Amino acid sequence: MAYRFHIVIISFLLGVALATLFFVSLPTIVWLCLVAFGLMVVATRWSEAPSATHIITISIATIICALGMLRFEVTSWQFGHSVFSSYVGQEVAFSGEVIKEPDVREQTTQLYIKTEDTIVLVSTDKYANIAYGDIVAVKGTIKVPEVFDTELGRSFNYPAYLLVRQVEYQISFADIEILSEDNGNPIVTHLLNIKQLLMGSIETVLTEPQAGLGEGLLLGVKQALGEDLEAAFRTSGIIHIVVLSGHNVMLIVSFILTLLSFLLPKRPRIIVALLAIAGFALLVGLSATVVRASIMASLLLTAQFFGRTNNLMRTLLFAGSLMVFINPYLLIYDIGFQFSFMATLGLVLIAPRFESFISDGFTKFGAREYLIATIATQIAVLPLLLYHIGEVSLVAIIVNVLVLPLVPFSMLVTFMAGAIGLFSTSLALPFSLLAHLGLSYIIDMATFFSSLPLASVKVPPFSPIWILVMYTSIGFGLWRWSTDSMRSVSRVDDWIIEEEEEKKLDAKNAPTTDTLPLFFR
Repeated sequence: MAYRFHIVIISFLLGVALATLFFVSLPTIVWLCLVAFGLMVVATRWSEAPSATHIITISIATIICALGMLRFEVTSWQFGHSVFSSYVGQEVAFSGEVIKEPDVREQTTQLYIKTEDTIVLVSTDKYANIAYGDIVAVKGTIKVPEVFDTELGRSFNYPAYLLVRQVEYQISFADIEILSEDNGNPIVTHLLNIKQLLMGSIETVLTEPQAGLGEGLLLGVKQALGEDLEAAFRTSGIIHIVVLSGHNVMLIVSFILTLLSFLLPKRPRIIVALLAIAGFALLVGLSATVVRASIMASLLLTAQFFGRTNNLMRTLLFAGSLMVFINPYLLIYDIGFQFSFMATLGLVLIAPRFESFISDGFTKFGAREYLIATIATQIAVLPLLLYHIGEVSLVAIIVNVLVLPLVPFSMLVTFMAGAIGLFSTSLALPFSLLAHLGLSYIIDMATFFSSLPLASVKVPPFSPIWILVMYTSIGFGLWRWSTDSMRSVSRVDDWIIEEEEEKKLDAKNAPTTDTLPLFFR
């Protein structure tokens, strides 16, 4: 039964990928479905034939693949109809609503402004006092986003990146006037107000760059690091700690479950944790990484609520396919989604292979788990890293082992310092001192290792076909590893083979945060 689920998910993702990379007309999709359905009907009537089962399976996979193509086709219909298409390169004036939290950069503020028929990315003055939910009047030159080359020689498909965010046009250095305020979703507005208050408090009780790193760890505000420190984090291989992921989400969930364990029974605690996941995802901006982690964490907690086990592989595939179904452009055009999905896949498939090779004595501060997780994720994302970024950190493993054990502590004391600082900076002083020490340690590690000779290596651009070659090689290696392991196990005599059956757990014995998988602990 499990293999059918995998076939359906993989077929759907393959269909979306093919439609993204190649033009597939609607009549072609329809004919593909009809032919596959016809073959399935014939194979069903001749079910005694040896090949009937295989033909039915291939037919179903083909139909699901065609539906993936159709989903991409339907999504693409929303683009290309904007009134701005006739005014590209000209100055325009329009009004719209700011639908996301303003993205404050080094020199500008970027705004996602929704008009009647499209979303426009507008950049304006860094110090513009504009907030989510404001209705604004915009004046500037409308243009279509263009592909550009990165510093490492990679071609970045900026138009596709913006299509993921439903943006077709942009305006740089726009003149903006606020027409009205507080028109957004009231829940999101309150959450963002809380976020701004917390960030302001953190910046009061901590100095830079510690405050910027604290905001990055807690809220994923990568821009708060500054360009130099961000480059050091990237070179040392720990930039992911300020790009919120499953690790950050589950740290927050675990904290809530632990905090409420003294007040509420298990099931009410889980309900509160689910609400906290939704609120946190809205708070930090619903990036692909956060959404993937939030869906997986929610499914895991839901399984615990009903006292059932949870298959991580199926959970990952379901979360990924659900996101792609909602927004098919994610699969090929969103690098963050690709990195998040493959890193988690590495933790599910690769990490268990290394558990028997890493010494059990290497357990101080959880270093063994972090070492295994880092090796697994580095292997899983390496082809994408080489292709998209062109730079690989050679010190990432050791820096992650040295830094990751301190991340939960730093997040906790930074949050406590910021939360208490809202009421009294004097009372927040002990926590701010602890936060300063933890954050300074992380910064020093990143700065020191990034300054080492050959801390990272750069590779020239290459064809995307090599991504397929590299992942095929990794998959073949894992298959051989599994085969060799099974052969060695098969040599052991007197094994007792029992049929595996799905277990139902009593709610009182449902898994706790102590039994969470490696990358959620």
